[in-house]
Amino acid sequence: MAQASTARVRRASLGGRARTLLACAALAVSALGLGGCAAAREELGTAASGCFVDLALASHAVHDRGRLRGVRLVSVTSLGAHAPLLFNAAEVDGRRLAQVCLVAFGGEFVARGVAHPIGAPSGDLAVVELGFPGRRLLATLLVTRPPLPFGHYHI
Repeated sequence: MAQASTARVRRASLGGRARTLLACAALAVSALGLGGCAAAREELGTAASGCFVDLALASHAVHDRGRLRGVRLVSVTSLGAHAPLLFNAAEVDGRRLAQVCLVAFGGEFVARGVAHPIGAPSGDLAVVELGFPGRRLLATLLVTRPPLPFGHYHI
């Protein structure tokens, strides 16, 4: 009788160890998977995730027209050389912003069909500039070529 009781305790003990090892293995696999997600996020350049909150505002600026081409969070100083019109529009109450969100839409756009138009009178790309983190519509740049790349980089 004592031997049967000892065997049960040993089996329970082994089952507990197996469950612990299994749980540790699952945690390790999960940690590796999350690390892979973070690496992919960095590789895709999705540091602009704070700007995705503003997609509805950006879409409203182009009157829900066009197709989303990309979202970027950029420093305003970097706009000086590449997109001077966006650089000039990056002010709120006379104060230059540090960062802005740029949301690009492809389609056919005319100045009277977008909010706060700047640039060409028409274009096949509308770049909506929003204050960050202030979430304020600053301008909608109409162009034929993007002033900055908006697509994902492929390796």
